[in-house]
Amino acid sequence: MASVNRRQFIKSVAGAAASFTIVPRHVLGGPGYQAPSNTLNIAGIGVGGQGAYDLQSVESENIVALCDVDWRHAAATFERYPKARRYRDFRVMLEKEKGIDAVVVATPDHTHVVAALAAIRAGKHVYVEKPLAHSIEETRRLTEAAREAGVATQMGNHGHAAETMRILKEWLDDGAIGTVREVDAWTPHAVWPQGINRPSDSPAVPDTLAWDLWLGPVRERPYHPSYLPCTWRGWWDFGTGALGDMGCHIFDPLYYAFDLTYPESVEASYSTFIPEGLSWDKPFNDETYPRASIVRYRFPAQGKRPALKVTWYDGGLMPERPPELEETRRMGNTFGGLLLIGDKGKILSGAHGADGLRIIPESAMQAYERPPKRLPRSVGHHQEWIAACKGGPRPGSSFEYAGPLTETVLLGNVALRAQRRIQFDPARMEITNAPEVNAWLRREYRDGWSL
Repeated sequence: MASVNRRQFIKSVAGAAASFTIVPRHVLGGPGYQAPSNTLNIAGIGVGGQGAYDLQSVESENIVALCDVDWRHAAATFERYPKARRYRDFRVMLEKEKGIDAVVVATPDHTHVVAALAAIRAGKHVYVEKPLAHSIEETRRLTEAAREAGVATQMGNHGHAAETMRILKEWLDDGAIGTVREVDAWTPHAVWPQGINRPSDSPAVPDTLAWDLWLGPVRERPYHPSYLPCTWRGWWDFGTGALGDMGCHIFDPLYYAFDLTYPESVEASYSTFIPEGLSWDKPFNDETYPRASIVRYRFPAQGKRPALKVTWYDGGLMPERPPELEETRRMGNTFGGLLLIGDKGKILSGAHGADGLRIIPESAMQAYERPPKRLPRSVGHHQEWIAACKGGPRPGSSFEYAGPLTETVLLGNVALRAQRRIQFDPARMEITNAPEVNAWLRREYRDGWSL
């Protein structure tokens, strides 16, 4: 009997051990557990400001490396992730950190392409802040490189994941305001200096800033605090102005709802301010964007959708206030807004994910019988990208979607420079009616920074 009991005991222990080995690891770890084998190693390039927010949004993964040229600006992020290795040059980081799976790029606009393209060529998944790049050629290069590499991508227009994005499309598809042929879009930005000339003094470079690396591919110039942080957006060499800053947010609902691609023509006008060194016969400032501008896009008819006119206002300029809007209600929100004009009504929304979405007047909103929700909802903007990096579906603002959106936004800046109506052939990536303008679709790079 003792022998039998011993054999039975050994068999029972072996059976229990075999059962134990097939218990899923997420069960063993409890709710919210993520197996190390399913955890991404993520690096950040540009980790102060918006980059800090992006990293916090993906910190369910391993934040293993941080790169920033301004270590004072990045100090809080360094402190938040003390185990992450620190770098100033993303090229050095990508060379040394072979275990990186994915990279978040949140540098100033002028270095988006060099950082993101290097990551893609190294086989890394990439999340890039908006706008995708500084020029149309750069945007196209990033889109094509990501497609060829097969990596998961997402642009940082986080409102694309918003519930109201889906609601707007569902209302329009339902015919809530009839056929839409005209849209007004606006932002109060710029909220940084524009319409100014380059500073003439040359203060000392802070010892925490690698100025040459901050310049990256841009032509050399002396350091000045007028350029950073944040104020770089207003300088032609570094930023993409109010349109580049907010256009990828505010145009996004239109691209999604109307299945837009490229405009057939763009024209622009801007506020004229003559700073020192310019004159009435040459009022355009090659250093900074104008203080305010209006850009008119015309999109061709597509399928059942008629041609669409979209007018952009920035710098405090605004479209006419619709008579349907009650006097006590504001136009849009702090960041701007959209006004969609249909032949049976109007829809007003704020910027960033179309929050405050309403048919106007409010009596029309109350009378509208809302359609059922039929479009898939988002798990979250950053979470979409994380899931895609792990083999999930393509994110909503992958480069395949975000590339044409960014190119459209940047065409407005090309029209500002051209000061005439331009017609764009996306297949050839050319301005067809003004060949001399094609130079502004791309830019030159310093030695050592070419694409």
